[in-house]
Amino acid sequence: MHPISSSALLLALAATLHPLAALAEKPTPAASREIEYLIEHLKASDCQFMRNGTWYEPGKAAAHLRQKYDYLLKKDLVATAEEFIARAGTESSISSKPYQVRCGSSATQPSGAWLTSELAAYRKTATGSR
Repeated sequence: MHPISSSALLLALAATLHPLAALAEKPTPAASREIEYLIEHLKASDCQFMRNGTWYEPGKAAAHLRQKYDYLLKKDLVATAEEFIARAGTESSISSKPYQVRCGSSATQPSGAWLTSELAAYRKTATGSR
């Protein structure tokens, strides 16, 4: 048996960790449009967004989601609108408290459910389905 050099050991370790990086993908143009739609739709809505116990107006909520999206893009951690919702739009990454949305006089609902519903409506409109 041959002794393993420290550089060979480091290469072997890097090879085992590298496949995780290979799993990361960038959003397709269609996924980017969907994510941008969700952020802009929230910004233009009459919905308030609860984050860590405080209600925020739509513009501030959208800016917060944009910041989280930009971070995820830099880290190659978001490739689909569903990943965006799960990783940026569902809960605080600091406190793990779930986000909530309330629109007009409608009942408060989890933000993930609201974003998923808005994504489905967008997809129906984008594909011409009714």
